[in-house]
Amino acid sequence: MTRLVILQSSYIPWKGYFDLIHDADLFVFYDDVQFTKNDWRNRNRIKTSQGLSWLSVPVGSNINRKIFEVEIASNSWQAKHRASMKQNYSRSPFYDQYSYILDDLYELNRWTSLSELNQHAIIVIARALGIGTAFLDSRQFKSEGARLDRLLSLIAQTGANEYISGPSAKSYIDEDRFWQEGIKLTWKDYQGYPEYPQRFPPFEHAVSILDLIFNVGPDAPYYIWGWREKAMG
Repeated sequence: MTRLVILQSSYIPWKGYFDLIHDADLFVFYDDVQFTKNDWRNRNRIKTSQGLSWLSVPVGSNINRKIFEVEIASNSWQAKHRASMKQNYSRSPFYDQYSYILDDLYELNRWTSLSELNQHAIIVIARALGIGTAFLDSRQFKSEGARLDRLLSLIAQTGANEYISGPSAKSYIDEDRFWQEGIKLTWKDYQGYPEYPQRFPPFEHAVSILDLIFNVGPDAPYYIWGWREKAMG
């Protein structure tokens, strides 16, 4: 049984994104689809003493692009994001241990492609969490059909026999099609995540994964999937 997730890349995404990655044997970045403005593709939130704060990668206003076509015009944002992370997380218990992630994203590399930035960051963070899932890009496969037909074509080309999807895809996924193709469809449930020691209350789940990592360090996997495995015995 090969478990597969196909999903657009996002900027330093929340813990649920990495929960999906952990569930899969193979994760395919789906970046040859429409870029969506004011979405998670180029921004995410962190906790600050003043409340939630957005960190956004400047990509211009043109929405007539696929994600992999989105260019990053300047690098000035990198120093700003690095400074924001340091200002708000330097006193977190595991900031020093995991600050190498920030060095990698904001100092050692200069990004011109949103897709390349996102994919690199996701893989670096996944490995920091001990996730061994394999990563590929949908552009490595032949594109056939539109939306659901295309998705099923991608799944067939990977050879996977179980597809794991986030709940938002229920609006367009026809479960009968998966059954007809002999593919097990599993819906991901993001409910029940336990709270962790987070600075600047009140607690908020929907923030970048880096918030969790800087606050609990090596225990981060427990707060993403470990708690569920413990409950199941």
